[in-house]
Amino acid sequence: NPIYIMADSGARGSAMQMRQLAGMRGLMAKPSGEIIETPITANFREGLTVLQYFISTHGARKGLADTALKTANSGYLTRRLVDVANDVVIAEVDCGTLDGIWMSPLVEGGEVIEPLGDRILGRVVLEDVKDPYTGEMLVKAGTEIDEKLVEVIQDSGIEKVRIRSVLTCQSERGVCSLCYGRDLARGQLVNLGEAVGVIAAQAIGEPGTQLTMRTFHVGGAASRRAEQSTLENRNEGLVKLIDVKTVKNREGSLTVMNRHGELAIVDDAGREREKYTLTYGAKLLVKDGQRVAAKTLLSEWDPYSIPILTEVDGKVKFGDIVDSVTMQEQVDEVTGLSRKVITESKQADMRPRVSIKDERGQTRKLPSSNNEARYLLPIGANITVGEGQDVIAGDVIAKIPRETTKTKDITGGLPRVAELFEARKPKEVAIIAEVDGVVSFGKDTKGKRKVLVTPEVGEAKEYLVAKGKHLAVREGDYVKAGEPLMDGSSNPHDILKVLGEKALAKYLVDEIQEVYRLQGVKINDKHIETIVRQMLRKVRIKDAGDTNFLIDDTVERDEFERINAQIRAKKGKPASGEPMLLGITKASLSTESFVSAASFQETTRVLTEAAVSGKVDHLRGLKENVIMGRLIPAGTGLRHYRDLKMEVDEVEEEVEAATSHLSA
Repeated sequence: NPIYIMADSGARGSAMQMRQLAGMRGLMAKPSGEIIETPITANFREGLTVLQYFISTHGARKGLADTALKTANSGYLTRRLVDVANDVVIAEVDCGTLDGIWMSPLVEGGEVIEPLGDRILGRVVLEDVKDPYTGEMLVKAGTEIDEKLVEVIQDSGIEKVRIRSVLTCQSERGVCSLCYGRDLARGQLVNLGEAVGVIAAQAIGEPGTQLTMRTFHVGGAASRRAEQSTLENRNEGLVKLIDVKTVKNREGSLTVMNRHGELAIVDDAGREREKYTLTYGAKLLVKDGQRVAAKTLLSEWDPYSIPILTEVDGKVKFGDIVDSVTMQEQVDEVTGLSRKVITESKQADMRPRVSIKDERGQTRKLPSSNNEARYLLPIGANITVGEGQDVIAGDVIAKIPRETTKTKDITGGLPRVAELFEARKPKEVAIIAEVDGVVSFGKDTKGKRKVLVTPEVGEAKEYLVAKGKHLAVREGDYVKAGEPLMDGSSNPHDILKVLGEKALAKYLVDEIQEVYRLQGVKINDKHIETIVRQMLRKVRIKDAGDTNFLIDDTVERDEFERINAQIRAKKGKPASGEPMLLGITKASLSTESFVSAASFQETTRVLTEAAVSGKVDHLRGLKENVIMGRLIPAGTGLRHYRDLKMEVDEVEEEVEAATSHLSA
């Protein structure tokens, strides 16, 4: 069937379009975004009536308008990327770094999206890779991983490999070929002088036109994740529960009572084959150490609401739940049942909560900690128990509908890529914990809730969270540094501050790849790493030591390292600094070369500042040299190739030999 071949081979068209050819066109949207009530029942094979055709023109016109806007937007992104990375050139063969990044397979929702082999192909390993069981050497440090070695590594069942990366390269100017790895155009180790920065910028910018422009109200990642409500394993093996607290509920099945529990499947040799995070409130259908076949149902949960469960038995007592002040009875139109919903109250000191009392009327203590069994209810929660009702551990006290927890719209496509590269603060920022510790709640102030994270040593960190926001943690939960305390997207600057550069780089690479992957575009990680390296070029001075830096100065990383090395050689005290994250526009404008910055944006400002501070441009990058009309310091124009001596005589002899052979 030709149509099937077309869609299946990926030449043109998708299953969606086949559906419109053979099934029906379906619902259409108005230009305003509302959906038109009458669906187009005809398909393209039957042909559309005049009215149906007219309705479907909305979408077609919108598509064309979108494309026109998209090209401009995507072109501007490419321009900014080229500008920030144009001077990244392969400057030496080996920078001698001892640092690298860990690569592991990309897993999402328990499915391996990109196996380890695909991610490390053409990269150079940092440390010897040994077989986890026999200890036999598989790959020596400093070897480029080719297709054969990928197979060797994947067959050995290694989970993660430490590779060299542009992010950790220590070349002063540009990067070194071992940290970059394979030149993707030629399939061999990259040559000296290759302009890898420009290649990276083009590799990310070119598919920009294939990305979508609009923000999805539904769709993207959220709708996928919310609908998944069961967990199945792919491989057979033994169940291993990690940090999972459970209680037996009324039906006798186990309910997961904490947030960070994980379930792993291990094979007979004890290797972890897969690992999943268990959802709070999920029903656990297997026991620790149980052998399961492939595709066994491991756990299930309610995809539409997040439960609040009681951990102890006792009687329900409401606190601050006052009818028509903090709670309203709403009648569900579909079922006709009434439900009690927590609403926002005007009074600041009202904190709706449910406590569990024992026979004497005392609040029960939680088994895990010494806290009382008191559950604060967020706005929008539906209470499922009545005052004075008897409950046993594992019962649901209230449900929070997931509508409130799903982000309102997912910024997808180009705007999201631009947002990440510009290192902007997202609209709904999630506050993240700065230390590992136990969560507790303080007094409310000015309509905000005080969340305290208390580490084992040191003092508690305080965070203020707006009252209506749904918290992802509960009293007594243990959180790790960098974990979000509420729903929302993370602020890259916070990740950098709390978890450091490598975690930030991993976050940015993964998030950007996520956007491209949803559109079916494959980009090699190293291109994104090259750009991220340029975003992390600057250091803010925290303590000047014996250097001439000023506190809060921002300096280039290589200059910072160079001056510190000089000070150390004189046995002085080096300066200390923290890495800064700059968006690509800002990073381009703050390059060392003012010629390059002026040719990008805000020409007058850049040139006046350069003139006032008496800057000197050493013309080291590509752009400055193009503007000045000099030889470009990349490819064969590299310094390294300037004074090569060639010996020619042998070639002539060989040519003579070849011609005499032909004439004979």
